[in-house]
Amino acid sequence: MSRRSARPPVAAALLAAACLLAPPAVLAVWATHGIGDTGRYAATTAPLATDTGVREAIATAVTDDIMREIDVRPPLREPVHTYVHDAVRSFTGTDAFRSAWGTANLAAHDAVLRALREDGPRTAPVTLDLAPATRRLKERLVEDHVPFAERIPVAHTRITLLPADRLTAFRKGFHVLEFAGFWLPLATLACALAGIALAVSRRRAVIAVGLGTALGAALLALAVLVGRLLTLSGVPDDVPQPAAGAVYDALTETLRTVSWALLATGLAVAAAAWLTGHRTRRRTAAPQAPGAPAPLPAEPPAHTSV
Repeated sequence: MSRRSARPPVAAALLAAACLLAPPAVLAVWATHGIGDTGRYAATTAPLATDTGVREAIATAVTDDIMREIDVRPPLREPVHTYVHDAVRSFTGTDAFRSAWGTANLAAHDAVLRALREDGPRTAPVTLDLAPATRRLKERLVEDHVPFAERIPVAHTRITLLPADRLTAFRKGFHVLEFAGFWLPLATLACALAGIALAVSRRRAVIAVGLGTALGAALLALAVLVGRLLTLSGVPDDVPQPAAGAVYDALTETLRTVSWALLATGLAVAAAAWLTGHRTRRRTAAPQAPGAPAPLPAEPPAHTSV
């Protein structure tokens, strides 16, 4: 096989590899620089402090812990429970709660990253402690002279973020994503450029890359949607679905945005390449007047013998 005849299949393989690598490259970059970066994580999760589902879930969890610690007779238990829940729910709308939420959330994020990046064995799960929010709640209720407020215990209500029995698997996956987050985008770009350079028709190669990238982005957006359904179906019964959905949506917002942007970019590149080729073909085509006879081919020059 000659070098020229080998170019089309090699170019096709490189272009196909670029289209296949694009979605996991985006996923790896999102996991490494979106979830793994503390600053971006804080900016992503900060709005959750004002989400209705998250506020209700935290108010319910803190109220249940408070009621377990307060000895109230059955006739008064239900009204006290309602009163405490309303007070806690009101507290979740204050700046003090948002500050406590940010502090606890960043502490949990640091704990998760340390657990994923360390090499030694770990037997305890990674949890989010709600004690800072409970402490500020108690101070607020005491200032408002709410009955029983001084008796509210600052319980260390912990929400499990990473189970201990699945930490090893999460750690391996995170290491793979950190490695892939750097090399996969470079490999995707290299395959795309090499495939276009080796293609016989570079315009068609650009169209193929654009359409393949758009298809991969659409599949990635669909995977995010399916992942949401699977995540919500697998949460424990004591975790409210609205709160879990809000957390998932906040963490994957950047991934969804990048997926749709990549889809639009791929379609735009393919359309631009097709329109450029279409206009070029129209310009190079020789126009003929209607009914005009086709030009006769030139006769070859006569050979004279010497």
